Amino acid sequence: MPKSLVAYFSATGTTRRLAERLAKAAGADLFQIEPQQPYTSADLNWRDRSSRATREKSDPAFRPAIKGVPDTSAYDVVYVGFPIWWYTAPNIVHTFLEACDLSGMTVVPFATSGGSSMERTSQSLAASAKGAKVEQGAVLNGASDAKLAAFAKRYR
Repeated sequence: MPKSLVAYFSATGTTRRLAERLAKAAGADLFQIEPQQPYTSADLNWRDRSSRATREKSDPAFRPAIKGVPDTSAYDVVYVGFPIWWYTAPNIVHTFLEACDLSGMTVVPFATSGGSSMERTSQSLAASAKGAKVEQGAVLNGASDAKLAAFAKRYR
């Protein structure tokens, strides 16, 4: 059976809770993608054009610094979780993917969202996950444990 990692970025705790449940369902290790500078509620105010999150998304090349990355060499599948920001992954997820050696691995995005889809997300992440096969993934808001188990099983 492939060895799996669930890596996630969570700004408010919603994605963290989902990632913990997915890791359990998949029998995977868990890793939190942490920014060097934590996000405040003011940073996350997407209605404020000068908020940190808005400024980061307005510059697709910007990569927020992260506290570290795991050794991914033992994994076959890396599930990457995040909240949807402007229909795609936050830039910090790109920082993580670019810092890891994912060659030959399968990367499976999963997300939480207040209403946005992740239609462009896999394509966007593929550019940062060099050498990996990036799956379409899914928004998993409110997913039951059975749905998480079925989602994980697709990539084993």
